Amino acid sequence: MRPKQMAAKFKISASTIRNYEAIGLIPPAERSSNGYRIYTDQHEAYLSCIQAMAPAFGMEVTAEVLRCLHRGKPNDAMWIIRGKEVVLFEEKEKLDKLIQDIRIYANENKSAYAEKAFNINEASKLTQAPKSAIRYWEQMGYVRADRDPDNRYRQFNGSHLLKIRLIQTLQSSVYSEDTVHFRQAIVAAEHTDLQGILNVAENIRTYLDKVIESQICGISYLHHLIQFKKDSIFDGVRIIQPNQNEHDD
Repeated sequence: MRPKQMAAKFKISASTIRNYEAIGLIPPAERSSNGYRIYTDQHEAYLSCIQAMAPAFGMEVTAEVLRCLHRGKPNDAMWIIRGKEVVLFEEKEKLDKLIQDIRIYANENKSAYAEKAFNINEASKLTQAPKSAIRYWEQMGYVRADRDPDNRYRQFNGSHLLKIRLIQTLQSSVYSEDTVHFRQAIVAAEHTDLQGILNVAENIRTYLDKVIESQICGISYLHHLIQFKKDSIFDGVRIIQPNQNEHDD
């Protein structure tokens, strides 16, 4: 298949396909007798895998997985993906616990933490968020700590800690319009607005359900590609010979 035809099929540009080839995400194109690129069913399987995996796992992980396949290490590729699945499951478990804690705090006015002020060391320990991350999130407006009137040190209460935990749920997420929207919603929600924080948390939980579905879809395409390479199924390849007067794309 010619570059323009393959590009049209996947709704991407021919230059994108050439770039994938240049950086090793797809195998080198075959060449016709006059030097034109010819893409095969194998390339189609690779491009399908890229488009299925990238939204769920990110382009960096997708590239790492495909390079493992190029090196003849499909098991390494599968373990990388399984690790990402585990991370998502752990994030889901943390978010479920956070939603439960927010509901208790909002409905019963009973904090998951003692009603006291915490310094940044204590906040870091209780939320398992690095102090550097908490300082950064404060600079970005995600959480706004109170200040000790005497020494101006940061002070965090129970609702601050709930919001810090909410911010953490997006740290492993693939960048997307959804995650940008969630971050904006976290910034907009005051730490005292527990119902607002709960709404954001529940929306993120719904989003994680979509992510796991997307991951499973990506894994199915990866499995197809691995089997394609393993079985060396090339008998269905149909090469479209270019016209002699056409130029390569």
